[in-house]
Amino acid sequence: MHMSDGLLDAPTSVAFLVVAAIGVAIALVKARQDLDDRTAPMAGLVATFVFAVQMLNFPVLPGVSGHLLGGALAAILVGPWVGALCIAIVLAVQALAFADGGLSAIGANVTNLALIGTAAGFLIALALRGLARRGKAGLVAVAFTAAFGSTVIASLGFVLEYAIGGDPAFGLGGIAATVVGVHALIGIGEGVITALTVGAVAAVRPDLVHLLRGARTPLVVREGRRREEPRVLARVPARRARARGWSVLFGLQ
Repeated sequence: MHMSDGLLDAPTSVAFLVVAAIGVAIALVKARQDLDDRTAPMAGLVATFVFAVQMLNFPVLPGVSGHLLGGALAAILVGPWVGALCIAIVLAVQALAFADGGLSAIGANVTNLALIGTAAGFLIALALRGLARRGKAGLVAVAFTAAFGSTVIASLGFVLEYAIGGDPAFGLGGIAATVVGVHALIGIGEGVITALTVGAVAAVRPDLVHLLRGARTPLVVREGRRREEPRVLARVPARRARARGWSVLFGLQ
């Protein structure tokens, strides 16, 4: 879904650059409510993990491969606002340092992956949060569903952008069917990676999973036949991020 230069005309690229800038600015303001000395390092780890895993492609069809988008994963672990910032930073670094995604298309890429993908993943997970709080199996199922749904919905963002500023020589119906169909397959891989990662974090520190915050009942993790003591999810008050927290998020420490 990383769009390259030339897929969209200049006015459309500029328009979605503005959309992305506004979205990131709002996320910067809202993220201050979620970041503190405990969650800021987690955000840095999420951004690093997504950056690393996005470099690895997995086969989808003959000659077609996909990679982790990370929106749902980031939203479930650190929340939608911080998650959007994590993905936006990853996309910016990839475009500037590794030429992965065109510079003229960075606005569209941030809109699709960091804004639409993260928002869609979080809204799906939020709707299913009751299931996620029942236990690890429910959380893993919710993570898979949210990741799959966010991948497909984010691909629709590309279809919309191409309809506005793409080459009219190509039929929009065929492009939409191909893009959405391929990303539905990619969504399966996205869902597996997200489910495994969220499950692994919840097994060790469920209190660091943003989706589980404020649960009235603790998440019980079972390993084999042994039942562990419930890990209580502490309610985390909203506090302004400290300077150290922002430094960790942007990788300055």
